[in-house]
Parts: sequence; C-alpha cells; structure tokens
Amino acid sequence: MTVVGPFGLSVRDQALEADVQAGLAAVEEGLLEATKSGVPFITEAAQHLVQAGGKRFRPLLVMLSAQFGDPYAPGIVPSAVVVELTHLATLYHDDVMDEAEVRRGVDSANARWGNSVAVLTGDFLFSRASRILADLGPEAVRIQAEAFERLVTGQILETAGPRDGRDPIEHYLDVIAGKTGSLIAVSGRYGAMMSGADERVVEILTHYGERLGVAFQLADDVLDIASDSHESGKTPGTDLREGIPTLPVLHLRAAAEATGSPEDLELCAMLEGDLGDDAVLAEVLRRLRVHPALEQARRDTVRFAQEARATLAPLPDCPAKAALEELCDAVVHRAG
Repeated sequence: MTVVGPFGLSVRDQALEADVQAGLAAVEEGLLEATKSGVPFITEAAQHLVQAGGKRFRPLLVMLSAQFGDPYAPGIVPSAVVVELTHLATLYHDDVMDEAEVRRGVDSANARWGNSVAVLTGDFLFSRASRILADLGPEAVRIQAEAFERLVTGQILETAGPRDGRDPIEHYLDVIAGKTGSLIAVSGRYGAMMSGADERVVEILTHYGERLGVAFQLADDVLDIASDSHESGKTPGTDLREGIPTLPVLHLRAAAEATGSPEDLELCAMLEGDLGDDAVLAEVLRRLRVHPALEQARRDTVRFAQEARATLAPLPDCPAKAALEELCDAVVHRAG
C-alpha cells in the first residue's frame, strides 16, 4: 500500500500507482505552464496558490476515472489541469468574499496584494482554463460551461439564503451540490470521457463525483470548526466569522428552534453577533466542538460518502474502483 498525491490516497496496485503519480506530476507541470505570463507580477500572483500546494483532489479523480478507458489518452492531463485551474480561480474569488487572510497555510492573495489583484488573478486563471478547453473540443467546453453556471448559481443561492418556508439544510445541500459537487462531478466525467470509456461508465463517475463532492464540502465544514490551522490550511472559524451558515451551524439552529435550549439559543446569538474578537470566536469554536450538531454534520458527511461509494457498484472490480472506494473513506476520515 502506497500513499499517492497530496490528498493522501492509499493505492495498493503498483501499475495504478505509477499511472496516478505520473499523471499528477504532469498536471503540476501543466499548472505551472498555464499560470505563466509575460508579466512577471501576474505569474507571481497566478502561481501563488499553485506553489502553496493543495490536495489536487480533482486531478486525482480525473486520473482514477481515466483508468476505465485508455489512461494515456491525450486529453486526460489537460482536462485535469482545467478543473484544477478552475478550482484555484474560485479560491481567489472566495477569499475576497470571505476576507480570508490564510489559504493553504500561506497568506491569501487578497491579504498580500489586495482584493482587486486577487479578483483579477482569478479571472486570469479562468481565461487560461478556457484556452486549454478550446483544444479539447466543443463537448468539453459545454460541460465546463454548465458546471461553471451551477457553481456560480450555488454561490448566489448561498448569498441570497433560502426562500421563505424552505428548509435551510435542504437549501444548503443544494448550494454545495452546485458550488463544490459540480466541478468534482466534471472531474470524474472528464477522466472517463477523455479516456474513451463507455457512456454508462461516464455517467456513473459523474454521479459519483457529485456525491463525493458534497461529502468533501461537508468534511470542510466540520474542519472549519474542529481543526487547527495546521490541519486545514486556513484559519479555523473563517466561515463562522463571515457568517456562512455551514452544516454544523444549521443543525445547531434547528436544535435550538426545536428544543428552545437556553444554551443553544445563547450560542446561536453569539454566532449572529460580532465574531471579529478572537476571544469570542475561540469561545464559539470551543462550544461548537462539543455540541451534538458537529457530530450530526459528521454523520451527514458519512452518508454522502456512502452514497458515492454505492454509485460505483455497477463498475467492474479493479484497482481503480477500489481506489475510488477508498477515496470515500479518505473524505470521511478528514471529518474525523
């Protein structure tokens, strides 16, 4: 058993390990090449998060999905570069919206260069992803465009909040299916499609990616509360401080409304207040870490990961399928 990639997936097959390692190395080269500019400052800003590392979760899924066809097909690495560039671009924009100071253990781009540079750098990465896509054909462009529309729609729905009468938890799950699940679904789809896999396999891996993407985001929600900055690469409580209603918070609010618990109502009031004070944020984090709402969010993470695993059942047994199943376990493990 060998651990491959920054995400830490365990691979038990030497041939699969070699393919994944080679593919991820090629993606790193592609990312550095795609983020070069004739203007040195743009190169520095565009490569800031590339060089900070990251899990490369989406390229990893591309590589594993490609194993169900020809894993050496020419479109596989470029499509993996596209999904990672798109993801990186959204991080630049997210950090501006969240006023985040740390990303992947380094200063966020907006903290280092200001919001305008961060937004424009994200736009630059989108443009480079589009340039690569143009060489992959109109179907690839259409798939990316549809996913990007869902991603942006999810972000807008998160900002707008649930409409009157809508269950906030159902609304939130729809939001993250768009914001996170859509691009991870594209990762599975591109890998299978570019490898020439059967259309049924492409469909299965697309659905798998979406369910896994939701689990992945729910694990991040748990990490925002339960981890320290060394584990998550960003400041704990960032989402809380920005008033983002992550799943543990939504479960807390539901419990407070259902039971009228004074302790829960007080904690909800603290979350609605000013969390700019580090001491107040630390107290909120301390209380959330021992609250049943956090454990409920963990159970939800497990549920979506199990649904992703079940989606794989029709695929033939092979090392790649085993690795995709283990990827579900790895996502759950992140949430504790």
